[in-house]
Amino acid sequence: MSQIEIGNAPDSWGIWFPSNDRQVSWKVFLDEVAQAGYSCIELGPWGYLPTDASELRRELENRNLKLVASTVGCNLLNESSIEQMLSQLPDVVKLQKSLGAEFVVLLPAMFTDLFTGDVVMDKTLTAKERATFNSNVERIGKIVHEEYGLTLTVHPHVDCHLETEEDIESLLESTSPEHVSLCLDVGHHAYGGGDACAFIKKHIERIPYIHLKNCDGEVLAQMRRENWSFAYAVTKNIMCEPWKGMVDFNQLKAVLDEVNYQGYAVVEQDMYPVAPERPLPIARDTRKFLFDIGIG
Repeated sequence: MSQIEIGNAPDSWGIWFPSNDRQVSWKVFLDEVAQAGYSCIELGPWGYLPTDASELRRELENRNLKLVASTVGCNLLNESSIEQMLSQLPDVVKLQKSLGAEFVVLLPAMFTDLFTGDVVMDKTLTAKERATFNSNVERIGKIVHEEYGLTLTVHPHVDCHLETEEDIESLLESTSPEHVSLCLDVGHHAYGGGDACAFIKKHIERIPYIHLKNCDGEVLAQMRRENWSFAYAVTKNIMCEPWKGMVDFNQLKAVLDEVNYQGYAVVEQDMYPVAPERPLPIARDTRKFLFDIGIG
């Protein structure tokens, strides 16, 4: 039987940037994630939540919340991008370690522009580029594990070089389980054509951390027909509530029980930009749905 603690992420409140006029304040986010019934959160974009450990600890404790993960990102084929991320990493991990958060979620750069949809990198990697991509993940994971004692969980994502099951299998085959794990986002996995339930059964030993959301297949088909950017598709609710999309969450629950999943599952429903009154009721409904089917 699975034992899962359910969290929610700033993304579900439309938080994509450290500071943005179209985003709610961090205090609103913390207030509402607690009101919606969640017990834990992610850090979100560096600088959105307080970066002072004592302040953030106080704000979390006041709401009975805890921090479980940070998020970093870079272009894994570009050394300067990697070095820029690594230069920020000590501050990120210092904060999260002081608050007991184990996971560092790594987002690979997209090969399309988030807002225009323009292709900014080759979609398909050569064998040499794939080897470089995978080895750079291994290098980052080794740093996270050996220097900081934390767990790197790489997040497959829409329109990046870690999107399809073939991409992910290549990464897992080329990296050490000691250094590289997955943050499996079931919505992004569906977008990439994967079967999250089958994939979890096959690779549970590499999946200590899960993101929960769904992907609307009709919106995805329209996105591809009309060449929308991912950001525009988000405004059309491509990443939707768990009960609406292509992933069968009752089947997902059964699989998590079958593999005896023990850990966190964090709701992360992309919604930028979003009217400030929308996230709380969606988060509440999502929490109730997950509770009703036995997740968390």
